[in-house]
Amino acid sequence: MPFIPHTEEDVAQMLATLGVPGIEALFDEIPAELRCGDLPGIPAGLNEMQVARLLAERAAQDKTSQCFAGAGAYEHHIPAAVWQIATRGEFYSAYTPYQAEASQGTLQVLYEYQTMMANLMAMEVSNASLYDGASALAEAVLMAVRANPKSASKRVLMPRTVHPAYRRVVRNIVRNQGIELPELPYDPATGATSLEALAAYRGGDVAALVIPQPNFFGVLEDVDALTDWAAANGALAIAVVNPTAMALLKPPGEWGGRGADIACGEGQPLGIPLCSGGPYFGFLCCRMEHVRQMPGRIVGATTDSEGRRGFVLTLQAREQHIRRSKATSNICTNQGLMVTAAAIYLSLLGAAGLSDVAAACHGNTLALLEGLTALPGVERRFGAPLFHEAVVTLPVDAAELLKLLARDGIVGGVALGGDYPELGSRALLVCATETKTRGDMDAYVDAVATLLRG
Repeated sequence: MPFIPHTEEDVAQMLATLGVPGIEALFDEIPAELRCGDLPGIPAGLNEMQVARLLAERAAQDKTSQCFAGAGAYEHHIPAAVWQIATRGEFYSAYTPYQAEASQGTLQVLYEYQTMMANLMAMEVSNASLYDGASALAEAVLMAVRANPKSASKRVLMPRTVHPAYRRVVRNIVRNQGIELPELPYDPATGATSLEALAAYRGGDVAALVIPQPNFFGVLEDVDALTDWAAANGALAIAVVNPTAMALLKPPGEWGGRGADIACGEGQPLGIPLCSGGPYFGFLCCRMEHVRQMPGRIVGATTDSEGRRGFVLTLQAREQHIRRSKATSNICTNQGLMVTAAAIYLSLLGAAGLSDVAAACHGNTLALLEGLTALPGVERRFGAPLFHEAVVTLPVDAAELLKLLARDGIVGGVALGGDYPELGSRALLVCATETKTRGDMDAYVDAVATLLRG
């Protein structure tokens, strides 16, 4: 609703009906020591005209920047048809399809999305989205512990090459359930998870192993060896992947001798704009044998009493539908609108189009690396094969260089020293998607060269 319609008389009447003297009395259960008191940093209220002008002025401060940062959020081209269709009233206002007979359009979109994601991951089943990639990994960890009755340890091996934010979110969500998350180091030469580090856990009780592809550094992991190790040691394999990369790389369902058990990740690359940080959506797929432990919803196809094709919710093991203690997930939200956009994006591009996008991203990243490493003092940090992004070492502090690039309208990458202090303050993660032209990359390299000389 664009405005609040209640007059002072309306408010007074409602308070009188409730039998309270004022709005503050509605919050009298909050202890005084928990109240923040006055808000000196909050300015006085403005009228509608003043608010509109203030927001317009702030919106004008936004400017278009050339983005060479990735780290889990990527600037891809989104065909105009994606959001033109996704924001139609039929989709825009739909939240949860509780009544199947009245929600056939929404249910069909979710069904098609699940089908495409299951095919992309080479898995047997997909849910209808989670909150974001980080919480999807947390749900995958919880799911793996439930789905592996042979393990009593609640120990899930977590490579340090998994996105740092993902690792923090997973730890916060699962730590109170007694789940251990031992971290696996990476090979300093390749940037991939150290297979030798797994020797300490061989023959032990491990519930699951997380396998990123590509990892946070853009490096391609030895997914076959890691998946086979998990199977040989009675652990489930959890893949956390970039969905765009799966158009070119071997999908999780084909890793090793039997494939990964669960695949999850961030769906933002599939038609979702950066939007200053969200909203995004998490995807989760699995083998059919684990479907009863999958969080979220699953939409299925059926026929009605007259033989007509229809769609229904076939699995909805969330706390909104069953007893809280029996629910597989207590995060009671998904991103239905984002999933709708992703389904439209995948439908428009098709398998060949998504593969072309992935190939263009890879080619641009290699071209950007070639330009950067031609500069004095700039070196590629890891020697392993990569996709989409890469780490370089600069002759100067990476965070300081990024500040200077930002003045020129360039988002130059992500400094890694904070999350990976062993890499030092000069390590920079850079990315180039299919949106970047040769001129864009040359301008970026020239800007870096100028700053290094200065």
